[in-house]
Parts: sequence; structure tokens; C-alpha cells
Amino acid sequence: MRLIILGAGGHGKVVADLAKQTGKYDNICFLDDNSTSEDVVGKCSDFVKFKSENIEMYPAFGNNFGRIEWENKIYEAGIKLARIIHPLAYISPFAEIADGCVIMPYAIVNTGTKVEKACIINMGAIVDHDCILEEGCHLAPGAIVKGENHLPQGTKVDSGEVIPLQYYKI
Repeated sequence: MRLIILGAGGHGKVVADLAKQTGKYDNICFLDDNSTSEDVVGKCSDFVKFKSENIEMYPAFGNNFGRIEWENKIYEAGIKLARIIHPLAYISPFAEIADGCVIMPYAIVNTGTKVEKACIINMGAIVDHDCILEEGCHLAPGAIVKGENHLPQGTKVDSGEVIPLQYYKI
């Protein structure tokens, strides 16, 4: 399986590293509008040219709404979105993680939680039971979302921030 990451910046490099550690991909490369790295095989706008059954893509953009927009373009073009979960993350078997999400080492996603597309759950972030993270949410390293919360589309929870119980009512 080949992974094409749109964006060769910091987040893209992290995603490539995580993807290598999953062992799922035999080839990882980038599309980027500004980089001249040898791993860059084209511009972001070229993404449709790479459509294949053996390809997954992930838009590695830090802007939450930009990431959602790109995931929609990729999906609408009939290209599979990558779901990259580091082997050291804990994901309850009763949680739902959509395609187009990245979950980093030591993150926890507890039972009954639903994580919609384009979400980033960074290192050491915790999402307790029965939460909903709408598309494009980003939990920075060490962020905590207590149980039964509902985070609206594009929400950013910063490092060390704790979203108290029922901050956003489900």
C-alpha cells in the first residue's frame, strides 16, 4: 500500500514517521507546492493523477478547516483517506475512528467515543468515554477531553487544556 501525504512540512513529517511505524505502507511520499525534497512527487493539485486502488492519502495541514476541505476533495475524487494510528496509542474496541484521522503515540480514545474525519489526536492526549469529536478537531499533546463531551467541528484543544465534563453537552 502506498501513502501520499499532502504537505511536506512539520505535520507531514510526523505523519510519515507514524505511518512507517504502523508497517502498513511500503511506500510513503509527499505532494507539496513549495518543497523540493526528493520524497515530493508533485504539487497538491496533482493529487487526482495518483488515484489508484493501492493508494491512500492524508492532507497534513494544521489548519483544521483546510484539512477538512482537502479530505472532502480527496474523498469526492474516490481516493481512500488514510487512518493512521500509532501502535502505542490505546483505542478502545468500542470507539469509532473515521478514515482521515491521525492518532499519535500514547494517546487514549476510550469506550463509546466517536472521532469523525480529519481529526488529530496528538501525543499523550486523552479522550474519555462517550465523547464525540466532530470533523477537523485537533487535540494538542497532553490535551484532555473528559467523558460525555461533544466538540464541534474544527475545535482545537491546546496542550495541557482540560475540557471539563459536559462542557459541550451531547
